[in-house]
Amino acid sequence: MTQAADSPNRTNAASGLRFLTELIGWTATPWALHQVGWAVAIAALVLLIGLPAVVGTPGDRPFDPPVAIPGAAMLLLVLLEVTAAAVAPWFAWPTWAAVVATALAATSVMLEQPRWRWLLHH
Repeated sequence: MTQAADSPNRTNAASGLRFLTELIGWTATPWALHQVGWAVAIAALVLLIGLPAVVGTPGDRPFDPPVAIPGAAMLLLVLLEVTAAAVAPWFAWPTWAAVVATALAATSVMLEQPRWRWLLHH
């Protein structure tokens, strides 16, 4: 199993699929939320992209985060991203695209289980 970072349970396959899931969330969430208001859509982008870029659990990524947080807090951010990727497409995209996005998010959840267990212990 090839490792993507110091985390002993972070594989390249899971990391790649998680990144694709994050891209879906980053795209679909503001697209869906712009109907509420552009400020809400921009706030969602700041939350989904900006917060995980600033905070992190030491040892989970190849670099130290600017602001260290416990693994459980990082897991909550990951769950927020996955939920956004699974739910927002249903409000923004055609049904077939929402089905694909939800399936990718579900697969990401399955592949990320070792990392999630690691995060809960750090």
